[in-house]
This record gives sequence, C-alpha cells and structure tokens, in this order.
Amino acid sequence: MHHGANAIMKVEVLLKMESKDLRIGVIGTGYVGLVTGTCLADLGRQVICCDVNEDKIRKLNDGIIPIYEPGLEELVKNNRERLTFTTDIKHTIQNSDIIFIAVGTPMGEDGSADLQYVLSVAESIGKYMNHSIFVVDKSTVPVGTAEKVKEKIWSTYFSRLEESVDVDDGIVEVLSNPEFLKEGSAIADFSHPDRIVIGTESEEARQVMYDLYYPLVRDDASKLIFMDVKSAEMTKYAANSMLATKISFMNEMANICERVGADVNMVRKGIGSDTRIGPKFLYAGCGYGGSCFPKDVQALIKTAHDFGYTPELIEATERVNLKQKYVMAEKVVKHFGHDLNGLCFGIWGLAFKPNTDDMREAPAIYVIKTLLEHGAKIKVYDPKATFEAQNCYLKGLDIEYCSSKYDAIKGCDALILLTEWREFQLPDFYEIKKNLKQPIIFDGRNQYGKLNLPEKGFDYYQIGVKHE
Repeated sequence: MHHGANAIMKVEVLLKMESKDLRIGVIGTGYVGLVTGTCLADLGRQVICCDVNEDKIRKLNDGIIPIYEPGLEELVKNNRERLTFTTDIKHTIQNSDIIFIAVGTPMGEDGSADLQYVLSVAESIGKYMNHSIFVVDKSTVPVGTAEKVKEKIWSTYFSRLEESVDVDDGIVEVLSNPEFLKEGSAIADFSHPDRIVIGTESEEARQVMYDLYYPLVRDDASKLIFMDVKSAEMTKYAANSMLATKISFMNEMANICERVGADVNMVRKGIGSDTRIGPKFLYAGCGYGGSCFPKDVQALIKTAHDFGYTPELIEATERVNLKQKYVMAEKVVKHFGHDLNGLCFGIWGLAFKPNTDDMREAPAIYVIKTLLEHGAKIKVYDPKATFEAQNCYLKGLDIEYCSSKYDAIKGCDALILLTEWREFQLPDFYEIKKNLKQPIIFDGRNQYGKLNLPEKGFDYYQIGVKHE
C-alpha cells in the first residue's frame, strides 16, 4: 500500500508477531463481545474487554453481569485473572494482537445495518495502533464491511503521520468471524460449535485463527471452515435468513391448518422426520424476535436491493413473521370482541425466547400493545425480562408487573402464554382455573396441546389447530 511517491518511511514499530501467546482485545461488551471474551479467557488467553459505557464496565469489574445468560456470571468470575474490563480503548488496542470488533450493528431506518460503531472502532484502531495487528469482525455486518474497516484503519493511521509512508499491506489483516451463538445457550454454543467460519485472504491470519480456535475443534478440525472474507460475511446472513424462513414457513402452514381443520403439530412431525428437512425450527408459534433474525433478514433484503435484486422469498419471510406477531391478539379479540374494556389478561412471558432477558422484537410487545389499544387491562410475569420491559420496551404503558405466574393471572379473564419458560411447561392447572375468572388459555407456543385441556374444562386456543 503506497502513500506518497517521494516521502517513504518504514514504520518500524509495526512488527510481525509470532502466532503463539497472542493477546486478545474485544471491543464491545454486549451479548456477543462479553461471551466471546469470557470464553476465550476460559481457554487460557489473556483478554481485554473494552466498552465506552462506563457504568457497564464498572459493574463488570464489580462482578455484576449486565445481561442474563445461563452460566456466564460464573464463567466471568472463574476467569477474572485473565479478564480485564476497561473503557480505555487506546490501552486495549496497544496491548492486543488480535482485536475482535463486537459492537452493535442496529438496523437503520432503511433496513440496512448501521456501521457507525464498527467504523468508529476502526478509526480508533488506526489512531492508536503501534504494532502489527489482526482485526476480526465479530459483529454481524454486511458483505464488504471488512474492506471498509481496513480502509478506515489505514486512512486514520496515515492522517496522523506528518509524512506519507510505504508500508506492508499485511501489517493489518481484517478478517470476518461471524458468531452463531444462540441466546440462552451461548456458552455451550461457543464451547461446542457446529462450525467456526473464518474469512481471510492470508495464510498467516489463517494460522493464527487456527491456533486460537483449535482447542474447540480438536476432535473434528473440519468444523473450522475457512473461506474468503465476503463469503464469511454472507454466511451469517444466509444462515439466519434460512432459519427465519423455516419459522415463517411453519407459521404459514399453521394458519392454513387452522382453516382446513388440520393439526400443525402433527404436520410438523410428518415433515420433520424427513431427513432432508429435519425437525429443528419447525415449531409454529407467535413469530420470531430477538437481536438477530429481524434485523439480519432486513439487512439482507437491503443488500439485495442495493445490488439490483429483489429477494422475494426473504421479503415474504419478513411479512409472514410480522403478521404472526399479532395472531394471539387477534384470537383474543375474536373470542371476546373488539371492545375489551373491563377485561383483564394475564401474560406469561415477555422475552422473545426462554433463558434470556432480551425483548428486542418480542411478540409480547405486539400482543400487549394491541390488547391495550382495545381497552384491556394487562398483568404480566416473566422470570428475567421485567426490568427490560419496564425501562425500555413497554415503558410508560399501564401494565401491572407481577412477581409470580399465578399472581399474573389472579382475577384475569384469560391466560396468554407467549414465552416457553421452563416454569410454564407444567403448571398447576387447578391453580390456574382457581385464579382465572374464566378457564381460558391462549397458548402462543403450543405447549399444552398434549394435555387434553378441553377435557379439564378449559377453553383452549393453540396456533395451527382449529378451535372447537
């Protein structure tokens, strides 16, 4: 990479390093960054986790974990000798040989991934780097982001010098290493991966990443998949869009099943036993949510449009999912009528899935707001997501938050199940009937379909099964 025809200066401080004992820096301590940094420390690496949020870093240094993820708090505690939490990005960059960028890529107004935080990190790397470095995009980013990151690093680096330089382009390698962690099982997903995808054009970077991840794949090194950077960036979006499509497909089948009198639970078994299809992600429900599927599907749609292609199947996936989030509210309105004044509904579950406090794009948001618009009163209970609801996603709404599942249905006209937390799987149905004004259950996750609730005196609504 040549900058300036006359002034040529070798940057002596940027030295090639050995692949062993490389220091790890993780910038961004959200869900992905904190899990990644902690799990790498658990493999014996020295890891610096950096974030601009001073309150978050202070809490982490005090042993307070800002997100709920089973096993994470204990893992952080057990690895504090190898884990450093700081807001000092200069220190992080100058004391790391591999830097993982794990900041947020929120959805922009046009559906595209907002790269401002990723490029801000790249700018900081260019501003402070004083040695050879591997930069790894861990955040979910669109195809072509690695090129933008590298360009930002170099443009910032050279702008800080008084003279132009001629420097080896390989001193900074920008790789793609998308994460495939599932909220609620992230520690196990990291420790026992289905695959680890790494996009790189360099043999040196390939060896470094192989050494880094080898402890996780020593029994099957084929799980470590190397490819070009753009293909790695695309793999993350393709995987999430495929899974989202399976969910929307099954919800589409569920809506048809209700109308024709078929049982979607039986249909799921029938098609899931086909090895070409498989049983995973075929459960009908009230729509997908979370931090990944909604924004990644939209980002891929935006990317396709940017390159002159209309992704009709993926667009349909998104439309079906949005409609599905209103299905449970529509069932309630159909049963009770449009005027819900004077009626109260108990909601079990706020998080978009169990074992997390994440409420991003959760179906509960759509159901609760719709019922409130129809005049209903709402009582809710969730084991972990109450704080998120009160302070962010349902902030300011007239909702009664309860401390137990039975308190949440006391005096209510119906129970609405929206998240399949373990404690909801086998409740005391006598207790439910005693607390409800009417024995009515709207099951947004089809958890109780095998329990013969109509025979127990309940008016029971599922998804994908015709209500009798």
